[in-house]
Amino acid sequence: MKLLIGNRNYSTWSLRPWLVLRHFEIPFEDEVLQLSGPGWRDTLARRSPTGKVPVLLDGDLAVPETLAIIEYLADLFPDKAIWPKDIKDRARARAAASEMHAGFSSLRSHAPMNLRASHPGKVDLDAISRDLHRVETLWGELLVRSGGPYLFGHFTAADAMYAPLATRLRTYDLPVSDVAARYVEAIYALPAFQDWLNQALQEPWVVDDDEIDVIQGRVAPGTIA
Repeated sequence: MKLLIGNRNYSTWSLRPWLVLRHFEIPFEDEVLQLSGPGWRDTLARRSPTGKVPVLLDGDLAVPETLAIIEYLADLFPDKAIWPKDIKDRARARAAASEMHAGFSSLRSHAPMNLRASHPGKVDLDAISRDLHRVETLWGELLVRSGGPYLFGHFTAADAMYAPLATRLRTYDLPVSDVAARYVEAIYALPAFQDWLNQALQEPWVVDDDEIDVIQGRVAPGTIA
């Protein structure tokens, strides 16, 4: 089994199924397909049915799209509790994951994931206030119900879906409650996340489209080392 991923520093959708595979100790290989540089779009078009990452390759099966990959893994390994075992909690987890998949567009666009960076004060809080309020409410309700440290007590696919959002809160030093801050700490403490983070910190590549200083016009494209 192989997972095709984008640059670890930036690729939120790649991080999510990778965490599921690594945390639940499912044997796999990964391969980075860069999201910048000469011919990168052509490379993705050749390797991915959608021209995007991630893609899970399992024999002759190619599964693109993060939630589809996670659902395939949950079906393939039902004993690993990738989703919560309780049917109502499983419904809550899938609803939360779907909301992350389809929502939080302001937070995602104004605060791109950048694991190597620290950019306090560079995000317009008015632009993301609604998304911040919603994630606080969602996390708070689930963490109170479960008792933490993860949304459903133990780490599940729902946490994998929200891990990139948690990194945004730290990278941009966004104002959050103590409950949300503890959840961010729990994500960072996860051994699988630490493994991804350590590899991301060693990457030499820069993707200008995901660098907030380029996005906001502080520096010219191609000038970030």
